[in-house]
Amino acid sequence: MNEAPQNILVINGGSSSIKFALYSASQHLHTTVRGQIERIGMSEAMFSVQGSDHHETFTRQVDAHNYAGAVALLMDWILARQKNDGGLIAVGHRIVHGGSQYVEPQRLTPPMLDELRKLTALAPAHLPHEIQLLEAIQKRYPLLPQVVCFDTAFHHDLPDVARRIAIPRRYSDKGVRRYGFHGLSYQFLMDELHGIDSATAQGRIVLIHLGNGVSLAAVRDGKSIDTSMGFTPISGVMMGSRSGDVDPGLVGFLARTEGIDAEQFDVMVNSRSGLLGVSETSADMRELLAHENEDHRAAEAIALFCYQIKKCIGSFAAALGGLDLLVFTGGMGEKSPVVRARICEGLGFLGIQLDATRNESNAAVISADAAAATVKVRVIPANEEIVIARAVCRIVGVPEG
Repeated sequence: MNEAPQNILVINGGSSSIKFALYSASQHLHTTVRGQIERIGMSEAMFSVQGSDHHETFTRQVDAHNYAGAVALLMDWILARQKNDGGLIAVGHRIVHGGSQYVEPQRLTPPMLDELRKLTALAPAHLPHEIQLLEAIQKRYPLLPQVVCFDTAFHHDLPDVARRIAIPRRYSDKGVRRYGFHGLSYQFLMDELHGIDSATAQGRIVLIHLGNGVSLAAVRDGKSIDTSMGFTPISGVMMGSRSGDVDPGLVGFLARTEGIDAEQFDVMVNSRSGLLGVSETSADMRELLAHENEDHRAAEAIALFCYQIKKCIGSFAAALGGLDLLVFTGGMGEKSPVVRARICEGLGFLGIQLDATRNESNAAVISADAAAATVKVRVIPANEEIVIARAVCRIVGVPEG
């Protein structure tokens, strides 16, 4: 008699969207469908699914006035396909911030939910929405296990010299420190590297996550020793619409000259800066590249973006005491040869040299074979969801197959 399939729902909640993937844990852990609900809380919310065949692939307009409504739509759709695929055994969530106390994936409990509410000041643009998702699923399915995976966990044991912020020490005691983010993406890269080349995975590595959000991590002996993002995901190098690091004196200057308060400043550096702010046209690198020859603002935004990442690679090579491997991931990291090339240009002194043909074809290894190219450069597609699904299997006691 065949066992009933066991499904795991993986959710990544954003400020106005829910991205999800449904995994089957039968035989071996694999994705059955992916999808998203976008424009939550707005008119014309959209529900889209990419299934294994055309019967389960669709995009349609829905009413999703809030997260509870979006969760109801998603769960109703999953329940409607139970006859073929069996029921859910658990839900896994990406949670952007675990503070200092949460450093491993854990099953959600009422005390943990209370603690997460206390952490919302650390990530006000993300945690409140993620908590709403947890609460909506808990209210509808109180017995369904929920597992939370923290994006800060990968960097939890940063050395003190990389973790500490140079402000009065009393704030450190209140949890003000550099946390780092994109941890689930980095954990996936390290898991992949251990399977590809375990010896190199223990070496000196710089990981680069290039999406709308951008960060870098310096890894040695399999552990994060530094990362570009710090106390919040706004910091580090410039991103699609986030500023990255800015002079703290800018807060006071804009308050005095423009009347901008703390909340307005936060909105500006979060959603109106980065590529969007410098170009004044778009946060999308593809659009900027298409117009850089006739729009100097687009060209300047691209140049600044690549320059900041190049500088960060150099500083992390110094922190690591050398470099053995450079890894690109994320949408831009995987699909933009020109961005990778511009970032790596001029880094030959570190042993970084790309093979133009391999880079243009988005090959798995894009570094040259030349003797001077001592640093291997890889491209690895991101897959944060599988890290969450694996954690759910461990915690609820389901074999991955």
